Amino acid sequence: MLVPFLCNAGLVSAEEGEPVHVLTLDHSNFTDIVSKHNFIVVKFYAPWYAPQCIHSFSYEKAASILSSHDPPIILAKIDANDEANEALADEFDIRAFPTLKILRNGGKNIQEYKGPHEADRIVAYMKKQVAPASVAIKSILIVGIFQQFSGEEFDNFTALAENLRFDYKFGRTLDAKLLPKGGSSVDRPTVRLIKPFDELFVDFQDFNVDALEKFVEEASLPIVTLFDKDPSNHPFVIKFFNSPNAKAMLFLNFTGDHVDSFKSKFHDVALHNKGKGISFLIADVEASQGPLEYFGFKDDLVPLLFILKNDGQKYLKPNLEPEHIAPWLKQYTGGNLKPFIKSEPIPETNNEPVKVVVAESLHDMVFNSGKNGVLGCLFGREYVNFGVLICKEKREIEKFVIKLAPILEEVAVSFENDTDVLIAKLDATENDIPSDNFEVQGYPTLYFKSTSGILLKCDGNKTKEEIIDFIQKNRDQTVKVQPDTTVNDEL
Repeated sequence: MLVPFLCNAGLVSAEEGEPVHVLTLDHSNFTDIVSKHNFIVVKFYAPWYAPQCIHSFSYEKAASILSSHDPPIILAKIDANDEANEALADEFDIRAFPTLKILRNGGKNIQEYKGPHEADRIVAYMKKQVAPASVAIKSILIVGIFQQFSGEEFDNFTALAENLRFDYKFGRTLDAKLLPKGGSSVDRPTVRLIKPFDELFVDFQDFNVDALEKFVEEASLPIVTLFDKDPSNHPFVIKFFNSPNAKAMLFLNFTGDHVDSFKSKFHDVALHNKGKGISFLIADVEASQGPLEYFGFKDDLVPLLFILKNDGQKYLKPNLEPEHIAPWLKQYTGGNLKPFIKSEPIPETNNEPVKVVVAESLHDMVFNSGKNGVLGCLFGREYVNFGVLICKEKREIEKFVIKLAPILEEVAVSFENDTDVLIAKLDATENDIPSDNFEVQGYPTLYFKSTSGILLKCDGNKTKEEIIDFIQKNRDQTVKVQPDTTVNDEL
């Protein structure tokens, strides 16, 4: 999600006299410079995006270190918010800031950066990116077995290793006997994924690159991911939350009663549903306060079984017993559970010019009100890496929301004599927003709904006059009521 508030430019510039190692690109030099490099990293950024301030320090530090690499590894940046560079931002499908792209072979091969953002880890990631994509076997994790190191299967395996080189170690061999657990049954090109859990190794023989990536992602995830304080489990936790599957999460007190029974029954259910589009995780409540806080759950709900679908729908089973797990999951897979919707209570009084909308009142007040309305999603949680929550408190978000709140108030006052217009606000940290209606990628976000049901997003930083004009142009009405555009001094 994007967080639109201005950075202090002084925070992101280098100290006076210090060399700047990040190469600055724009529409005039981008193609020429990229074409001259076999490997270059380009960061698409917007100066107004607050976390950019922090990221720039790490990016510059990493660029300084990588400039001494043999050969030097070039890190560059381009202001995607500059109108002159918008065509490049569109070409590279930039939808969030900052977005890093790895460009190889003069820009012919493009890969999205999915690595960490701390300086030393950026350095480690980039060094691995410029190393060979696969190596002769030394330590075996994902191994390609071939009759010869050429041909379509080998080329596709190399492409797989190139795409996933930061996440996994790859090897190749012509001798299947080198593989653990025996290779005598391997009689054609095969990819073997070896892992320290579950069935220990899995073979795969479809060399379509997309199929290979899907196989690796699925086979490298435990049947049940463990979220505890052991750092060795954290990479699997990250993979779990990055999975496209629905996510079933069991939060437990690992020092409480019946833990072994919970784990056993949850594992049985996970095994029964393997390959059915659901990933499973069991979490120690002491180690997983980040996701609990993010989803707005309290410890008194534990033991808690929670399912999150990709469309944002949530399903909740609080204070469950081990024997509840299987029948509740069966109800979910059978489509017999009602989604949980997080909502603040409906206000008892709602007399201010800007009306308060909560999840429970959204349909009645906005969709079924028969009015033209502007809904402002004024607050929101930022990206969470379950341990690092950016802008996790309202007071931090208010720094950039506070500008819109009084403007929305003025707009509401302007329309106070027009019964066909509703101006409202919703706190997105405390209320679930239906993703099938609203695409909220940053805060504040404004939407307009006409009486006929047309829903439009109000893009950009709007002034009072612009919002009023937007409403007047898009509203449905039989009698046009002119709003009072004067500003009340008391506001």
